[in-house]
Amino acid sequence: MTTPASGLHPQVLATLGLAITAGEYPPGSVLRTDELAQRFDVSRTVIREVVRVLESMHLVESRRRVGVIVLPTEAWNVYDPQVIRWRLAGADRPRQLRSLTVLRSAVEPVAAGLAALHATPEQCRELTEEALGMVATSRGRRLEEYLVHDIAFHRVVLNASGNEMFARLGDVVAEVLAGRTHHQVMFEDPDPAAVTLHVQVAEAVREKDAERAERLTREIAVGALKELDVLAP
Repeated sequence: MTTPASGLHPQVLATLGLAITAGEYPPGSVLRTDELAQRFDVSRTVIREVVRVLESMHLVESRRRVGVIVLPTEAWNVYDPQVIRWRLAGADRPRQLRSLTVLRSAVEPVAAGLAALHATPEQCRELTEEALGMVATSRGRRLEEYLVHDIAFHRVVLNASGNEMFARLGDVVAEVLAGRTHHQVMFEDPDPAAVTLHVQVAEAVREKDAERAERLTREIAVGALKELDVLAP
């Protein structure tokens, strides 16, 4: 039998995670280990491992003599990158994208302002390199290449803020940006104005201009919300 390490466990996890976050199993639904093992043609050990992962995300809860209970949305760890990925793959994508983009608009401008005060020379260099990488890949429908630089840029901003709570949001922001690209909630080429703003943010951080870095990053966030009005209303 295929072992979880070879890919069976992730496959079952993804199928169940997507089903739960999509509402196929409403809150309060009971999942039986034996029935799941039979459905997926895997051992109960594999199912127990999958359930443990889902429990760590607060999607389900195991209860003795009852089974595995699907928890309400309010209990989910909505900051878990995998949960974000599953939710973005479902029908609730527009609302999820908007919720996450509003979160970014609240956090990233402040992080950019702090980055202007605390970024190391190495972080300033990385920020400039990623911004120029975005410029270089912003034409010719090279969205996957652009995405690599876009994610790296925002990770540097969050890390350079010097705030460990902001830094931990790097994976969340990465999932938002990846979700927009992979689910075609992007124009064929990124907005030139947004690309330019990223370059200007890198300059502001390098010049230790916290007010300008915060203002420009807020413009990026506002632009992202406006794009959603068009692409994912």
